Amino acid sequence: MSGLTVTDLHAHHGRNDVLRGVDLTVKDGELACVLGPSGCGKSTLLRIVAGFHPATTGTVTVGDRVLDDGRRRERAEKRRIGYVPQDGALFPHLTAAANIGFGLPRAERAARVPELLDLVGLAGLGDRHPHQLSGGQQQRVALARALAPRPDLLLLDEPFSALDAALRAELRTEVAAALRRAGATAVLVTHDVDEALAFADLVAVMRDGRITQSGTPDDLFHRPTDAHVARALGEANLLPAALNGDEATTPLGTLLLARPTGRDDAGTVMLRPRQLRLLTRADTDSWTHTLRATVAATQFRGHDHRVEVTPAADGLDHPLIAYTDTAPPPVGTSVHVVATGPVHALPAAGAATTAPTGDLARHQAR
Repeated sequence: MSGLTVTDLHAHHGRNDVLRGVDLTVKDGELACVLGPSGCGKSTLLRIVAGFHPATTGTVTVGDRVLDDGRRRERAEKRRIGYVPQDGALFPHLTAAANIGFGLPRAERAARVPELLDLVGLAGLGDRHPHQLSGGQQQRVALARALAPRPDLLLLDEPFSALDAALRAELRTEVAAALRRAGATAVLVTHDVDEALAFADLVAVMRDGRITQSGTPDDLFHRPTDAHVARALGEANLLPAALNGDEATTPLGTLLLARPTGRDDAGTVMLRPRQLRLLTRADTDSWTHTLRATVAATQFRGHDHRVEVTPAADGLDHPLIAYTDTAPPPVGTSVHVVATGPVHALPAAGAATTAPTGDLARHQAR
């Protein structure tokens, strides 16, 4: 077994706390993703697991081997961990095959290198040098090189971030498939929400040196534990609500809860932008409750339109976000907003806001 267990991990850069009690468990054969904005500590976590940075306290275990407990550290070259950096770091003077076989005993190269070239979809390209390969092909060579010695764990440090959007989406799918075929246990760090949701079996959301929630992509997207996790997995409309059994009374009317909370009090509910519909006055007859609003901004994104509306209701001083497949009304148009589907109540009250910040906000607005 080669799963990863990180327990109460703390780390510093100089006098600055970087990790503040990180707990993470990745099962054998699982693909995990640590998601968070720049500066949250995710790359430091990866470097500690790899052996490039010391832990202050806490433990890092792979399988039954303790690699770092804050006092004793296994040397990086002894950890049996593969590492794929952001730029691939291939040797420019070596062919793809030679790069892949670089860390292997000479006797193993003849059989192992062709196997890996085939695994990552580069069969027949082993005699090419890095400058003769595309960016995506270079990253696949880097992946094959990291897998060559059959590591217990593979670490990927934002390996797709330098690629264009279309290639990034294609390559992450190919890499995930190759890792599953190889039965690898892997941890990817990224600030890209789409990448995390598409790649991983397990997503861990990191903020300010702590993992705030981990679980399957579906769990985190639909059932976040707080406002930060809700926004980290995509844009979210967070509304004040009076919770009562399996219902929530909100500015959008009384809505069914996806999961009853078992409490009757004030709280916050989350609706993803796809759960909001924008109607003209003529469309409202079949709805028991609508919220009047004004279209404040629109953005065509190719696959859909992102629409920001300003509600007219008292107590809602922030915009709501809706995604529509059809062209929205012009800015300044009065519309009616309705909610569809059950809503999720946050376990703890969160600030009613739709605005994510930093790297995640810039990604989501694209």
